[in-house]
Amino acid sequence: MLREIFTRQRQFINYFFETLEMDRAELVLNEFLACQGMIVFTGVGKSGIIADKLAKTMMSTGTRAYHLPPMDAVHGDIGMLTDKDLVVLISKSGLSEEVITIAKLMKKRGIRTIAWVSTRTSPLASLCDFVMYLPIEREICPFDLAPTTSTAVQLIFGDVLSVALMQAKKFSIDQYALNHPAGGIGKMIADRVEDVMSKGDELPLCKKDHLLREVLVELSEKRCGCLLIVDDENRLEGIFTDGDLRRALAQKGEAVLSYRLSDLLTKGGFTVTPQTLVLDALRLMEGEKKVMMLPVIEHGKIVGLIHMHHILSKGIVLHSPQEIV
Repeated sequence: MLREIFTRQRQFINYFFETLEMDRAELVLNEFLACQGMIVFTGVGKSGIIADKLAKTMMSTGTRAYHLPPMDAVHGDIGMLTDKDLVVLISKSGLSEEVITIAKLMKKRGIRTIAWVSTRTSPLASLCDFVMYLPIEREICPFDLAPTTSTAVQLIFGDVLSVALMQAKKFSIDQYALNHPAGGIGKMIADRVEDVMSKGDELPLCKKDHLLREVLVELSEKRCGCLLIVDDENRLEGIFTDGDLRRALAQKGEAVLSYRLSDLLTKGGFTVTPQTLVLDALRLMEGEKKVMMLPVIEHGKIVGLIHMHHILSKGIVLHSPQEIV
């Protein structure tokens, strides 16, 4: 049964994509971009829930938006609106008395309106300045009544517009971080490397002419999993890790303890800056060449070290390249 219902819903969603009037969709985007005030979403029932979700998505992604329930609107909240705002009325049939009342009130106040409907003969359409028809073949509900497919396409259309607005406005991840500092998303995009890295006396620094046996204490006590080999001006010359130590001992035995770090260090490799997002540092670590730590460089000099443990302690885990958005 589930497989059959999923198949029907996929067919109905495909129908929406195949028959959507893209030229009119572009006009809706242009209306949103031209809005000098707030984009206000309203609707009743399930469409009202979609209106609330879309307003919140746009708010967090750089567009001034607001959800105005019809009942609140007619009990005073309509007073917050101005003629610079744009009101989007979402309704499958466009027959709901509440949204029709709102449309009439907006017309009296000279506030521009857009109707999102799935019925071409909708009464709401004749009351609004612009109509966006969101085509559906039918609901997956066996009675073709419960809002299921219709609310799905409302959400899809609104989310696509939200992303289009982000791109058109060049909304940055830094701005997103300011708007969304909490939760899993906040952890991934608000923290910078400088917020979690080891620095100062915590850094396991040594010079390339040191013998390995002379720096084993530093490697052990600093508990960073590596040694950072620097020159007299604190410029990074290479790195020597716990893994390098194990491999060197396995290949050369105890004799390796008399080697200088210049013969053992690894040059090159990834580095980050203090301003790098922790999420981007994690992506480097979990890339094709997996590493557990990254030197932090600023103005050509070593200023810190970020370790996988720092990131995990913040509760940040990268499950896929699409983790953020």
